[in-house]
Amino acid sequence: MSLLEDRCTLWVVAAPVIVLFVIANLPWQLDDYDQAKQAFTSFEMVKEGHWFYQHTPHERVATKPPLVGWMSAALFVVTRSWEFAWRLPPLVAALALALALFRAAKDAYGRVAAVIAVSAFGLNLLSPRLATLVRTDMPLALVVFLIGLLVWQRVRHEDEWKLRDQVYIFVLLTVAMLIKGPIVYAFLLPGIALFQCRAFKERRPRQPSTPNLMAGKPSLLASAARGASAWPGGWPWLASLAIFLVWVIGGIRFQPGFYEEVVMREFVGRFGETIHRPQPLLFYLLHLLHKFAPWSVLMIGIATVGLRSRGWRLRSVFREMPPETFWLLCWSIGGLIVMSLIPSKRVDRIFPVIPPLCLLLAAQLAPRTSYSHGPAGRSSRIESNETADRAVATKTALARVYRWSTIALAFAILFTGGYTGWKVITRYRDHRDVLAVLGRNIRHEAEAHHWRYEVVSAKDEGLLLYLRKTHFVDPADAIAEWNTGNLDAVVASKEKAAVLMRDLKGAALSQLQSNEGEQDHQGRGYVLITR
Repeated sequence: MSLLEDRCTLWVVAAPVIVLFVIANLPWQLDDYDQAKQAFTSFEMVKEGHWFYQHTPHERVATKPPLVGWMSAALFVVTRSWEFAWRLPPLVAALALALALFRAAKDAYGRVAAVIAVSAFGLNLLSPRLATLVRTDMPLALVVFLIGLLVWQRVRHEDEWKLRDQVYIFVLLTVAMLIKGPIVYAFLLPGIALFQCRAFKERRPRQPSTPNLMAGKPSLLASAARGASAWPGGWPWLASLAIFLVWVIGGIRFQPGFYEEVVMREFVGRFGETIHRPQPLLFYLLHLLHKFAPWSVLMIGIATVGLRSRGWRLRSVFREMPPETFWLLCWSIGGLIVMSLIPSKRVDRIFPVIPPLCLLLAAQLAPRTSYSHGPAGRSSRIESNETADRAVATKTALARVYRWSTIALAFAILFTGGYTGWKVITRYRDHRDVLAVLGRNIRHEAEAHHWRYEVVSAKDEGLLLYLRKTHFVDPADAIAEWNTGNLDAVVASKEKAAVLMRDLKGAALSQLQSNEGEQDHQGRGYVLITR
């Protein structure tokens, strides 16, 4: 029995994946990847009641729809902890995505393929980082995967789209729209278009090829094309877009600066090269090969072996490919192509293509491991078995694929675990949470002494959240409030504190401040001024 077939292997994989998801961003802080902007939306909802349109800590209009902020606000009401309220939505989304991926892969391709699929999802350089990052990437990836999974199931079972399925698509699309806007289209519509084009081509009446006539069978895609459709109908897409446009129109109408910040800068600006920093066309592809290693290498290796066994006849590969596998390929490649064409790029934005790539990896392993146990095991599965027999003709080849997968799994556990552990240790050593610690200490002292305090305008957006304030104050306003007795303490940068001290009557620097060397290392020196 292969190590991958051992029932304990799943727990050997699940344990480090869960641990990495939880610890990857320790010590928790909000000073990178625009985390403070996302966290501030829910904070503003609770503190000021701005439930539909929020701002950034520097009082610019927030550019993301409010759904994830609503989740965090609700969690805060239950837990009374902002740290958990901000980080539970992406963590729960990551765990739910892993579970959905495992169940889908196990049902279609067997336990071994499912274990590898979950390993690929959890043991790479992107998933652990995003699992507790205060961003919308992981919730969006979950919703995109669930939509793609519904399409995959309809294609796999050759089922027609029923009203219930279309309602599911509509609900999920609406959720995706209220998480991050129409970007969901970029991850799904290109793949659907590619699949439908191929299906349309296969549906055209034509004479079967001589080899297929001799074998007494058509190609897999041709035989399934009449029943397999990836298009759920137009109304779910239009209805969800209409709901999103209601939010957009309301923002333009009632929120000053919304049109400039959200419509022009955040949306239209992504397609230009003047507002956001453009990246090369192959930016995402190269980063996926790196961040998704060793699974990217394993997928390329398995595909190369299969292509070689067919004498490098690429048409043969597509002709014999089951339609559900072809959908996974279209889904992954379509999203990658469209996102690569957008000039503005950042590595975390391509993350929603990772889950379908993991399911595609499971499909690659299926003929070499186990076959479908579900209701889809009909003629297409028989064809897949025959294709697998031709792709891996000997037990030696089968053992080689098992060995590659085992090596990839071991490498992923060691590399991802080691890299993540090293990053966590480095962040603790460099005191990356210096501002979070300072803010927590100041809050405790303010509660103990009943201080009224404010934060003077600063570059670091997270400082407001660490101190649980909704607005920065200008230095002139801080001086006026202090001298009239309305303030007991002021938090300011070292540079501004030196100026403020001359005008604040009876002011003194508190001993409560982070280690000076730590602040200088971060480039963020802040002090507490008290009476």
